[in-house]
Amino acid sequence: MAELGGKGVTAGKIASNVQKKLTRAQEKVLQKLGKADETKDEQFEQCVQNFNKQLSEGTRLQKDLRTYLASVKAMHEASKKLTECLQEVYEPDWPGRDDTNKIAENNDLLWTDFHQKLVDQALLTMDTYLGQFPDIKSRIAKRGRKLVDYDSARHHFEALQTAKKKDETKIAKAEEELVKAQKVFEEMNVDLQEELPSLWNSRVGFYVNTFQSIAGLEENFHKEMSKLNQNLHDVLLGLDKQYSSNAFPIKAQPSDSTPGKANKSPSPPPDGSPITSPETKTVNHELEPSSLEAPGASIPKSPSQPAEAAHAGAEAAGSEAAAGAEASKTEADSGSASSSLPAVVVETFPATVNGTVEGGASSERADMPPGFLFKVQAMHDYTATDSDELQLKAGDVVLVIPFENPEDQDEGWLMGVKESDWIQHKELDQCRGVFPENFTERVQ
Repeated sequence: MAELGGKGVTAGKIASNVQKKLTRAQEKVLQKLGKADETKDEQFEQCVQNFNKQLSEGTRLQKDLRTYLASVKAMHEASKKLTECLQEVYEPDWPGRDDTNKIAENNDLLWTDFHQKLVDQALLTMDTYLGQFPDIKSRIAKRGRKLVDYDSARHHFEALQTAKKKDETKIAKAEEELVKAQKVFEEMNVDLQEELPSLWNSRVGFYVNTFQSIAGLEENFHKEMSKLNQNLHDVLLGLDKQYSSNAFPIKAQPSDSTPGKANKSPSPPPDGSPITSPETKTVNHELEPSSLEAPGASIPKSPSQPAEAAHAGAEAAGSEAAAGAEASKTEADSGSASSSLPAVVVETFPATVNGTVEGGASSERADMPPGFLFKVQAMHDYTATDSDELQLKAGDVVLVIPFENPEDQDEGWLMGVKESDWIQHKELDQCRGVFPENFTERVQ
């Protein structure tokens, strides 16, 4: 039979896949309606819950670790800028010039070494740890599909056995299909029953090693950085001693809420003379017109206006504004006042691009397959283990489309067609298939 499509999918395989999907969909409906029993494994379901919890915790730890590394990188850059500033202001004839240069160099090396060791001993280990989850997650999903196939084959075989008119040929074929489906399911089930508990138990050792590595690296880094800071302190102490007569006095400035000098009680002079209050001076700060506008208020801005007049004008404006506000409040309380400002109606219109309403259906690209949703790109290779699955290589772009029957979609799986296959054939039946969502990332 001639091969069709880029994958070499035959017409027989397409028909087989369609029939398999229909059978699974029918089986799920019967199970949901309670008309067909469903094979349950509570122990395995608990393992799956633990797996999902472990994956969620690991993903969060990876995200926070990357944020931590970004912060270390930012601190490195800030520290480098600070030491460069010290080198620039440290004049050549000052003592310890060479020492400050050496300290700055070692400071940069320490930060670089600290960041690199965090990447090697924590982040790469984290990536390796999480790298095993996508494959196991896809196998869990596939086990679920094979379990539905097994239940369907079992029910079909039981129905033929209990039929009034028995067909031994059909019964034999149904039994053969049941044995085959059971074998496929049990092989996958046994492997996962062994791997999931082992993976769950490995989390303790991983967390211990990761945080021990981070703590040890931080401890060594701060020890070495403390030595450098002590060396810098000693160099600056030597500079201070040589230029001690030119010490720069640092005086505390009062905050906005602290009373000024005129309100503070100065210390008595040494000669015992009486304390005299310093003369108080008024400094006029020019205010923005918008902050002084009020009914009946007008603040002249002429350069020749005395400071006292401007100050008096501001006070008058404030008083009149306060009086007006009080009057408005009284009128509102009595219910006799109405707003003097006209109502403003704001009418919004949808944004348009080249005369087309943005976000409309007309923006859909005509060269995409029917029902096109979005694009994803494969981050890892994926080997198809069923005839209805897509074979993916890292970097492949897939056009995601909806399932013909939403009941066919398993959690964590998407339906799509490789962009290269669609461009070449423009036929969905030949090229489409399902693939694990966690092997890809959305690009459009």
